[in-house]
Amino acid sequence: MADEIQHLTRAFSGLGGLGVDEPAMVSALAKWRRQPEKLSGFRKSFNGFFKDHGGVIERCEEEYMLHLAAEFSRFKNLMVMWAMHPWERDARLAHHVLHQAHPAAIVVEIACTRTAEELLGARKAYQALFHHSLEEDVAYRARDKPYCGVSLLVGLVSAYRYEGPRVSEETARAEAKALVAAVKSAGHAAAKLVENDDVVRILTTRSKPHLVETFKHYKEIHGRHIEEDLGHEETLREAALCLATPARYFSEVVAAAVSDGADHHAKEALTRVAVTRADVDMDAIRAAYHEQFGGRLEDAVAGKAHGYYRDALLSLVAGGK
Repeated sequence: MADEIQHLTRAFSGLGGLGVDEPAMVSALAKWRRQPEKLSGFRKSFNGFFKDHGGVIERCEEEYMLHLAAEFSRFKNLMVMWAMHPWERDARLAHHVLHQAHPAAIVVEIACTRTAEELLGARKAYQALFHHSLEEDVAYRARDKPYCGVSLLVGLVSAYRYEGPRVSEETARAEAKALVAAVKSAGHAAAKLVENDDVVRILTTRSKPHLVETFKHYKEIHGRHIEEDLGHEETLREAALCLATPARYFSEVVAAAVSDGADHHAKEALTRVAVTRADVDMDAIRAAYHEQFGGRLEDAVAGKAHGYYRDALLSLVAGGK
Protein backbone atom coordinates (compact mmCIF):
# COMPACT_ATOMS: atom_id res chain seq x y z
CA MET A 1 0.00 0.00 0.00
CA ALA A 2 2.92 2.34 0.71
CA ASP A 3 3.97 2.26 -2.95
CA GLU A 4 0.44 3.06 -4.09
CA ILE A 5 0.23 6.00 -1.68
CA GLN A 6 3.58 7.35 -2.84
CA HIS A 7 2.48 6.98 -6.47
CA LEU A 8 -0.67 9.00 -5.81
CA THR A 9 1.28 11.58 -3.84
CA ARG A 10 3.55 12.01 -6.84
CA ALA A 11 0.50 12.29 -9.08
CA PHE A 12 -0.64 15.30 -7.03
CA SER A 13 2.79 16.88 -7.65
CA GLY A 14 3.52 16.22 -4.00
CA LEU A 15 7.09 15.08 -4.65
CA GLY A 16 7.95 17.99 -6.90
CA GLY A 17 7.64 18.49 -10.61
CA LEU A 18 5.34 20.31 -13.00
CA GLY A 19 1.72 19.46 -13.63
CA VAL A 20 -0.25 16.56 -12.19
CA ASP A 21 -0.55 12.92 -13.28
CA GLU A 22 -4.21 12.71 -14.27
CA PRO A 23 -4.18 9.03 -15.38
CA ALA A 24 -2.68 7.95 -12.05
CA MET A 25 -5.41 9.86 -10.22
CA VAL A 26 -8.15 8.25 -12.29
CA SER A 27 -6.58 4.84 -11.72
CA ALA A 28 -6.66 5.40 -7.96
CA LEU A 29 -10.35 6.31 -8.14
CA ALA A 30 -11.07 2.88 -9.58
CA LYS A 31 -8.60 0.80 -7.56
CA TRP A 32 -9.34 2.35 -4.17
CA ARG A 33 -13.12 1.94 -4.22
CA ARG A 34 -14.41 0.56 -0.91
CA GLN A 35 -10.90 0.84 0.56
CA PRO A 36 -11.13 3.93 2.79
CA GLU A 37 -8.03 2.86 4.70
CA LYS A 38 -5.90 3.62 1.62
CA LEU A 39 -7.32 7.11 1.23
CA SER A 40 -6.90 7.68 4.96
CA GLY A 41 -3.28 6.57 4.69
CA PHE A 42 -2.80 8.93 1.78
CA ARG A 43 -4.11 11.89 3.79
CA LYS A 44 -1.99 11.02 6.83
CA SER A 45 1.21 10.66 4.79
CA PHE A 46 0.81 13.74 2.60
CA ASN A 47 1.79 16.41 5.12
CA GLY A 48 2.04 19.17 2.57
CA PHE A 49 -1.57 18.73 1.44
CA PHE A 50 -3.21 17.66 4.70
CA LYS A 51 -2.73 18.67 8.34
CA ASP A 52 -4.19 17.08 11.44
CA HIS A 53 -7.03 19.25 12.69
CA GLY A 54 -7.58 18.71 16.38
CA GLY A 55 -7.32 14.96 16.06
CA VAL A 56 -10.68 14.92 14.29
CA ILE A 57 -9.85 15.12 10.57
CA GLU A 58 -6.94 15.66 8.21
CA ARG A 59 -7.75 19.09 6.81
CA CYS A 60 -6.82 20.25 3.30
CA GLU A 61 -4.31 23.07 3.42
CA GLU A 62 -5.57 26.08 1.47
CA GLU A 63 -2.08 27.10 0.37
CA TYR A 64 -1.48 23.70 -1.19
CA MET A 65 -4.89 23.79 -2.88
CA LEU A 66 -3.80 27.04 -4.57
CA HIS A 67 -0.60 25.31 -5.61
CA LEU A 68 -2.63 22.39 -7.01
CA ALA A 69 -4.88 24.76 -8.95
CA ALA A 70 -1.79 26.15 -10.67
CA GLU A 71 -0.45 22.67 -11.43
CA PHE A 72 -3.79 21.43 -12.81
CA SER A 73 -3.95 24.51 -15.04
CA ARG A 74 -0.58 23.96 -16.76
CA PHE A 75 -2.03 21.61 -19.38
CA LYS A 76 -5.04 23.89 -19.96
CA ASN A 77 -2.79 26.94 -20.35
CA LEU A 78 -0.56 25.11 -22.81
CA MET A 79 -3.48 24.05 -24.99
CA VAL A 80 -5.06 27.51 -24.97
CA MET A 81 -1.73 29.13 -25.84
CA TRP A 82 -1.16 26.57 -28.61
CA ALA A 83 -4.60 27.22 -30.11
CA MET A 84 -4.19 31.01 -30.23
CA HIS A 85 -3.15 32.96 -33.30
CA PRO A 86 0.58 33.62 -32.83
CA TRP A 87 0.06 37.40 -32.99
CA GLU A 88 -2.57 37.30 -30.26
CA ARG A 89 -0.39 34.99 -28.18
CA ASP A 90 2.57 37.37 -28.32
CA ALA A 91 0.37 40.38 -27.63
CA ARG A 92 -1.13 38.76 -24.54
CA LEU A 93 2.28 37.60 -23.29
CA ALA A 94 3.67 41.12 -23.62
CA HIS A 95 0.62 42.69 -21.96
CA HIS A 96 0.87 40.29 -19.02
CA VAL A 97 4.54 41.13 -18.52
CA LEU A 98 4.01 44.87 -18.70
CA HIS A 99 1.09 44.90 -16.28
CA GLN A 100 2.42 42.41 -13.72
CA ALA A 101 5.51 42.21 -11.52
CA HIS A 102 7.34 40.18 -14.14
CA PRO A 103 10.85 40.57 -15.61
CA ALA A 104 11.07 42.26 -18.99
CA ALA A 105 12.70 39.20 -20.58
CA ILE A 106 9.54 38.09 -22.40
CA VAL A 107 9.22 41.46 -24.15
CA VAL A 108 12.86 41.17 -25.26
CA GLU A 109 12.21 37.60 -26.38
CA ILE A 110 9.21 38.55 -28.51
CA ALA A 111 10.92 41.58 -30.02
CA CYS A 112 14.16 39.80 -30.88
CA THR A 113 13.20 36.26 -31.92
CA ARG A 114 10.24 36.98 -34.20
CA THR A 115 10.49 37.93 -37.86
CA ALA A 116 9.78 41.52 -38.84
CA GLU A 117 6.27 40.56 -40.02
CA GLU A 118 5.56 38.52 -36.89
CA LEU A 119 6.55 41.40 -34.62
CA LEU A 120 4.46 43.82 -36.67
CA GLY A 121 1.53 41.41 -36.39
CA ALA A 122 1.93 41.21 -32.61
CA ARG A 123 1.88 45.01 -32.44
CA LYS A 124 -1.33 45.10 -34.51
CA ALA A 125 -2.92 42.46 -32.26
CA TYR A 126 -1.86 44.39 -29.16
CA GLN A 127 -3.63 47.52 -30.38
CA ALA A 128 -6.75 45.58 -31.32
CA LEU A 129 -6.93 43.79 -27.97
CA PHE A 130 -5.88 46.50 -25.52
CA HIS A 131 -6.53 49.83 -27.30
CA HIS A 132 -2.94 50.97 -26.74
CA SER A 133 0.15 50.51 -28.82
CA LEU A 134 2.76 48.08 -27.55
CA GLU A 135 5.36 50.83 -27.88
CA GLU A 136 3.50 53.28 -25.64
CA ASP A 137 2.87 50.65 -22.98
CA VAL A 138 6.53 49.61 -23.03
CA ALA A 139 7.62 53.25 -22.76
CA TYR A 140 5.28 53.86 -19.81
CA ARG A 141 5.34 50.56 -17.94
CA ALA A 142 9.01 49.64 -18.32
CA ARG A 143 10.03 52.62 -16.20
CA ASP A 144 9.24 50.53 -13.11
CA LYS A 145 11.45 47.62 -14.15
CA PRO A 146 15.04 48.03 -12.89
CA TYR A 147 17.84 48.46 -15.42
CA CYS A 148 15.70 47.34 -18.35
CA GLY A 149 16.52 50.41 -20.47
CA VAL A 150 13.29 52.00 -21.68
CA SER A 151 14.81 53.39 -24.88
CA LEU A 152 16.30 49.98 -25.66
CA LEU A 153 12.99 48.16 -25.13
CA VAL A 154 10.99 50.70 -27.14
CA GLY A 155 13.50 50.41 -29.95
CA LEU A 156 13.38 46.63 -29.92
CA VAL A 157 9.58 46.37 -30.07
CA SER A 158 9.40 49.12 -32.73
CA ALA A 159 11.96 47.53 -35.05
CA TYR A 160 11.24 46.33 -38.56
CA ARG A 161 14.58 44.79 -39.46
CA TYR A 162 16.04 44.04 -42.85
CA GLU A 163 15.92 40.25 -43.28
CA GLY A 164 18.09 39.77 -46.33
CA PRO A 165 21.55 38.17 -46.34
CA ARG A 166 23.68 41.21 -47.20
CA VAL A 167 26.11 42.40 -44.54
CA SER A 168 28.73 45.13 -44.75
CA GLU A 169 31.85 43.65 -43.17
CA GLU A 170 33.38 47.10 -42.82
CA THR A 171 30.35 48.43 -40.95
CA ALA A 172 30.09 45.29 -38.80
CA ARG A 173 33.75 45.64 -37.81
CA ALA A 174 33.37 49.35 -37.04
CA GLU A 175 30.31 48.70 -34.89
CA ALA A 176 32.09 45.88 -33.07
CA LYS A 177 34.77 48.41 -32.12
CA ALA A 178 32.05 50.82 -30.96
CA LEU A 179 30.56 48.10 -28.75
CA VAL A 180 33.97 47.28 -27.27
CA ALA A 181 34.49 50.96 -26.47
CA ALA A 182 31.04 51.21 -24.86
CA VAL A 183 31.62 48.14 -22.69
CA LYS A 184 35.02 49.38 -21.56
CA SER A 185 33.76 52.86 -20.71
CA ALA A 186 30.75 51.53 -18.79
CA GLY A 187 32.70 49.09 -16.62
CA HIS A 188 30.13 47.45 -14.34
CA ALA A 189 27.66 50.35 -14.53
CA ALA A 190 24.68 48.51 -16.05
CA ALA A 191 22.51 51.60 -16.31
CA LYS A 192 25.20 53.45 -18.22
CA LEU A 193 25.67 50.69 -20.79
CA VAL A 194 21.98 50.06 -21.45
CA GLU A 195 21.52 53.76 -22.20
CA ASN A 196 24.56 54.07 -24.48
CA ASP A 197 23.46 55.51 -27.83
CA ASP A 198 25.67 53.23 -29.95
CA VAL A 199 24.59 50.12 -28.07
CA VAL A 200 20.90 50.97 -28.39
CA ARG A 201 21.19 51.96 -32.06
CA ILE A 202 23.07 48.82 -33.08
CA LEU A 203 20.85 46.36 -31.20
CA THR A 204 17.56 47.97 -32.26
CA THR A 205 18.20 48.64 -35.96
CA ARG A 206 20.67 46.17 -37.45
CA SER A 207 19.67 42.94 -39.16
CA LYS A 208 20.29 39.67 -37.39
CA PRO A 209 22.95 38.49 -39.90
CA HIS A 210 24.69 41.85 -39.43
CA LEU A 211 24.66 41.41 -35.65
CA VAL A 212 26.08 37.89 -35.94
CA GLU A 213 29.02 39.32 -37.88
CA THR A 214 29.36 42.26 -35.50
CA PHE A 215 29.50 39.96 -32.48
CA LYS A 216 32.04 37.74 -34.27
CA HIS A 217 34.30 40.76 -34.77
CA TYR A 218 33.70 41.78 -31.15
CA LYS A 219 35.11 38.42 -30.04
CA GLU A 220 38.11 38.79 -32.33
CA ILE A 221 38.85 42.30 -31.05
CA HIS A 222 38.08 41.88 -27.36
CA GLY A 223 38.79 38.19 -26.82
CA ARG A 224 35.43 37.54 -25.19
CA HIS A 225 31.91 36.80 -26.36
CA ILE A 226 29.75 39.88 -26.05
CA GLU A 227 27.20 38.14 -23.80
CA GLU A 228 30.00 37.50 -21.29
CA ASP A 229 30.62 41.24 -21.04
CA LEU A 230 26.89 41.94 -20.76
CA GLY A 231 26.29 39.44 -17.96
CA HIS A 232 25.76 42.18 -15.37
CA GLU A 233 23.03 43.76 -17.54
CA GLU A 234 20.39 41.11 -18.10
CA THR A 235 18.26 42.94 -20.67
CA LEU A 236 21.24 43.60 -22.93
CA ARG A 237 22.50 40.04 -22.58
CA GLU A 238 19.07 38.61 -23.42
CA ALA A 239 18.75 40.89 -26.44
CA ALA A 240 22.19 39.88 -27.75
CA LEU A 241 21.46 36.17 -27.32
CA CYS A 242 17.95 36.36 -28.79
CA LEU A 243 19.13 38.28 -31.83
CA ALA A 244 22.24 36.26 -32.66
CA THR A 245 21.89 32.82 -30.99
CA PRO A 246 18.22 32.26 -30.14
CA ALA A 247 18.59 28.48 -29.77
CA ARG A 248 21.17 28.96 -27.05
CA TYR A 249 18.97 31.52 -25.30
CA PHE A 250 15.93 29.22 -25.30
CA SER A 251 17.95 26.23 -24.14
CA GLU A 252 19.06 28.26 -21.12
CA VAL A 253 15.46 29.30 -20.41
CA VAL A 254 14.28 25.68 -20.50
CA ALA A 255 17.19 24.52 -18.34
CA ALA A 256 16.22 27.11 -15.72
CA ALA A 257 12.58 26.00 -15.89
CA VAL A 258 13.35 22.34 -15.10
CA SER A 259 16.03 23.04 -12.50
CA ASP A 260 15.49 22.37 -8.82
CA GLY A 261 14.35 25.50 -7.04
CA ALA A 262 12.96 27.15 -10.18
CA ASP A 263 10.64 30.03 -9.30
CA HIS A 264 7.15 30.70 -10.68
CA HIS A 265 8.35 32.80 -13.62
CA ALA A 266 11.01 30.26 -14.62
CA LYS A 267 8.49 27.40 -14.58
CA GLU A 268 5.99 29.33 -16.69
CA ALA A 269 8.64 29.72 -19.37
CA LEU A 270 8.61 25.99 -20.17
CA THR A 271 5.09 26.21 -21.65
CA ARG A 272 5.92 29.41 -23.50
CA VAL A 273 9.07 28.07 -25.15
CA ALA A 274 7.51 24.72 -26.06
CA VAL A 275 4.48 26.33 -27.71
CA THR A 276 6.15 29.27 -29.45
CA ARG A 277 9.23 27.46 -30.78
CA ALA A 278 7.87 23.99 -31.64
CA ASP A 279 7.37 24.88 -35.32
CA VAL A 280 10.29 27.31 -35.55
CA ASP A 281 13.61 26.09 -34.20
CA MET A 282 12.99 23.34 -31.65
CA ASP A 283 15.55 21.01 -33.25
CA ALA A 284 18.18 23.72 -32.89
CA ILE A 285 17.13 24.30 -29.26
CA ARG A 286 17.44 20.58 -28.50
CA ALA A 287 20.92 20.55 -30.06
CA ALA A 288 21.94 23.64 -28.10
CA TYR A 289 20.64 22.10 -24.87
CA HIS A 290 22.65 18.94 -25.46
CA GLU A 291 25.79 20.97 -26.21
CA GLN A 292 25.40 23.22 -23.16
CA PHE A 293 24.07 20.80 -20.56
CA GLY A 294 25.13 17.36 -21.77
CA GLY A 295 21.73 15.71 -21.87
CA ARG A 296 18.62 15.40 -23.99
CA LEU A 297 16.04 18.13 -23.61
CA GLU A 298 13.15 15.68 -23.83
CA ASP A 299 14.65 13.60 -20.99
CA ALA A 300 14.89 16.69 -18.78
CA VAL A 301 11.26 17.55 -19.52
CA ALA A 302 10.03 13.97 -18.98
CA GLY A 303 11.84 13.81 -15.66
CA LYS A 304 10.24 16.99 -14.35
CA ALA A 305 6.71 17.12 -15.73
CA HIS A 306 3.68 14.92 -15.03
CA GLY A 307 0.57 13.65 -16.77
CA TYR A 308 -1.04 15.22 -19.79
CA TYR A 309 1.15 18.30 -19.37
CA ARG A 310 4.27 16.15 -19.76
CA ASP A 311 2.80 14.38 -22.79
CA ALA A 312 1.90 17.68 -24.42
CA LEU A 313 5.33 19.14 -23.76
CA LEU A 314 7.06 16.08 -25.22
CA SER A 315 4.85 16.25 -28.31
CA LEU A 316 6.00 19.82 -28.88
CA VAL A 317 9.63 19.36 -27.86
CA ALA A 318 10.40 16.01 -29.45
CA GLY A 319 7.66 15.78 -32.06
CA GLY A 320 7.57 11.99 -31.88
CA LYS A 321 11.32 11.65 -32.35
